[in-house]
Order: sequence, then structure tokens, then C-alpha cells
Amino acid sequence: MERQEYIEFILDHFNNPRNRGVIEEPDILVNGGNPGCGDVVTMYLKLDEQDRITDIKFEGHGCTISMAGASLITEMVLGKTLAEIEAMSYAPLIDQMGQDVVKSRLRCATLGTDTLKGAAREYPSRKALGQKLIQPIILAHTLQTE
Repeated sequence: MERQEYIEFILDHFNNPRNRGVIEEPDILVNGGNPGCGDVVTMYLKLDEQDRITDIKFEGHGCTISMAGASLITEMVLGKTLAEIEAMSYAPLIDQMGQDVVKSRLRCATLGTDTLKGAAREYPSRKALGQKLIQPIILAHTLQTE
């Protein structure tokens, strides 16, 4: 794709976010934020007995790239297990958004992914205690690219 096509793809996800909204009684409700620019995202997940995502929604506010990234990641992870999310690379998301377009805004682009990865790390210990994972604050970390 050309640079302009990536920009149009990002704008489409920003203007027509996929899976935006709230899930009542989620198994996981997790917040993430990017203190550098004020982006905030909340992810809601429903899981099956194998910890596979059966439904995912997000809410948030922030820049075009962070909201488009959150929209896109919800499409990419539906049907995946938490272990698969924890192990997934950032590369497919960045490639779909256009590396040249988002390279100076990687924290924004990966905010939704970082938030989900944090939830995937934390959820097993909560589940072992018979608890849902509700509202820990996870701040986006510095992405280290390969």
C-alpha cells in the first residue's frame, strides 16, 4: 500500500471504530494510558473456558493513531487466547497501519495492544483466585522495535 492508503486506513478506523462500546459483566476490564500525550483506552473482554476472547469492546479518547490502533487490535485478537495475545508481536499491527506512517508514534499505535498484553499477563493470577480482572491501570511502556 502507498502512504496515502495507510493514512486512509487509519482514518477509517478512527472515524468508524470497530468494536467500540462496553461489555456488561466483562471477564476483563482493563485501562491503559499513554502519559506522553494523554491517550486513554479501556478494553472489555469476555472469555470462554479456554481463555479465548469471545467478545471484545473498547472505549477511549486520544489521537487518531491511538484510537485507530485500538480499533484495529480488537479485530485482530477476537478468537485468540490470552496466551496468544501475550506472545504476539507488534509487527502485524504496525505493518497494517503503515510503518512509515506510525513510526514516530509507536506508543500511540500500540496503546491498545499494550493494554491487552498487560491484561493477558495479569489475568491468570486473578483467575486462580476466582476473581475477574477489573480496572488495573497499565501505562503504555516504551516500545522496543526490532
